[in-house]
Amino acid sequence: MNSSILITGGAGYIGSHTTLALLQAGHEVVVLDNLSNSSRESLTRVAQLAGRAPQFVEGDICDAKLLQSVFARQPIQAVLHFAGLKAVGESALKPLAYYRNNVSGTLQLCQAMGDAGIYHLVFSSSATVYGEPSLVPIGENCPVGIPTNPYGRSKLMAEELLQDLARSDNRWRIAVLRYFNPVGAHPSGLIGEDPRGIPNNLLPYISQVAVGKLKELAVFGDDYSTPDGTGVRDYIHVVDLANGHLRALEALERRPGLGVWNLGAGRGYSVFEMIRAFEKASGLSVPYIIAPRRAGDVAECWADAAKAEKELGWNVKHQLSDMMNDAWRWQSLNPDGYRSANDLDNIV
Repeated sequence: MNSSILITGGAGYIGSHTTLALLQAGHEVVVLDNLSNSSRESLTRVAQLAGRAPQFVEGDICDAKLLQSVFARQPIQAVLHFAGLKAVGESALKPLAYYRNNVSGTLQLCQAMGDAGIYHLVFSSSATVYGEPSLVPIGENCPVGIPTNPYGRSKLMAEELLQDLARSDNRWRIAVLRYFNPVGAHPSGLIGEDPRGIPNNLLPYISQVAVGKLKELAVFGDDYSTPDGTGVRDYIHVVDLANGHLRALEALERRPGLGVWNLGAGRGYSVFEMIRAFEKASGLSVPYIIAPRRAGDVAECWADAAKAEKELGWNVKHQLSDMMNDAWRWQSLNPDGYRSANDLDNIV
């Protein structure tokens, strides 16, 4: 039976793609988002693609009274929790904001869920909780390390909070999804990643360099022990990632307690591979310079996603070329993200 789902942070990059996937699967969706790092326009476009709109509530997960009101008014049966701050560099400058949003916000959400008798939760975590891995690929049985930044530590703290909660009360069913590097956009070009200011992630930076919005890409180190000397990371198409959340939601119906799953492509791509693949998709060159290594960066990092395939029935469907083609379509149709003035009526 289809459910009424609350998605916190549902207007953001991953949240909007997951909102669309849920609507297309027949679920009713309520989006709670404070729009601090997202746009209401994303949900307008989600509605265009789905043929129907999610309900939208503007607000913050740290607002206990608002959460209580949402759960009182809506017949929510499960929550997908994306809301939070996510910029690694910014987290070092504003650690208290990250602990407030990512840890205290999760606490407030769980308190409100418990008070309302709602115990199904899918939590958006991150591979940063593994810290600096001693070997790859990284499986869920690898020990969580000491994350190298406040963002990663806030995600690990939230995970520990959820583990304690599940142990304390067997009514809770929680899926913790540790994902690696989401990239790409919806194939329509209607929804995608819309960073505010200078992008923190590699692919949006590459695409903005390619179109001349940024001068050049800094490649941090070309002397790693990798095939081409640049860092290797696991990149996963955002549509595959969104579908992983649906599979996790379904798994909560058949398994109690807390489960942890990696969501990744299960292989790594180097920085130079990413540049060349984007150049092939766009037909544009990407100027770059070699910069010194960054503290805390590791040579290689990618997921062992076999557990998600076995237990959730999930695997990736999109290849690197799909990621690049879809990212380029989004960038070219929306040069200024959701602030673009393009008339998109003729592309769907």
